Amino acid sequence: MSSRSSRTEGGPPAQRVAVGRVLRPHGLRGEVVVEVLSDVPERLAPGSELELGWDEGEGASARPAKVVVAARRPHRSGAALRFAGVDGREGAEELRGAWLEIDESRVPAPPPGTYYHFQLLGCRCSAGGEDLGRVVELIEDGGGLLLVVERGDRRVPIPFVARFLRRIDVEGGAIELDLPPGLLETCAFGS
Repeated sequence: MSSRSSRTEGGPPAQRVAVGRVLRPHGLRGEVVVEVLSDVPERLAPGSELELGWDEGEGASARPAKVVVAARRPHRSGAALRFAGVDGREGAEELRGAWLEIDESRVPAPPPGTYYHFQLLGCRCSAGGEDLGRVVELIEDGGGLLLVVERGDRRVPIPFVARFLRRIDVEGGAIELDLPPGLLETCAFGS
């Protein structure tokens, strides 16, 4: 599951969690191709009710607020969904770019010592009392998870590994790190 970085600096965690994103219309009958952001297949099963979220400046007020999944089938980019009441390509086009979201209360607590991506996004990071910035992106690669921490125009990918973690407070939106000397200077990009 993901978040759209909806945690505000120093603010409370997101109230909704993204479980998919509408990429584009598919065909002429109202289907859309969706990037699936949840590992729980039932989230996008027929009958599921989903909130629609829009990026800033996308005119959300003129668009539908909720959809109900009418049909789902596999697609190479994730899933092809048809929503109740969306019958043609024009209706499907209106959903392009929409985030498919659920209320955070519907997400079960993660196992002890693990975190959902949406819980880490927006957290302020510090090391040795220095504010490093906030987590703006999470990248999974062959070596594990990287937190991309941004402050001003500097971005630093930091490995999310036990030996670098001193304390994680997802409720308070804070991560304290114990980083080896030179990691920030070596890995930072931006100006």
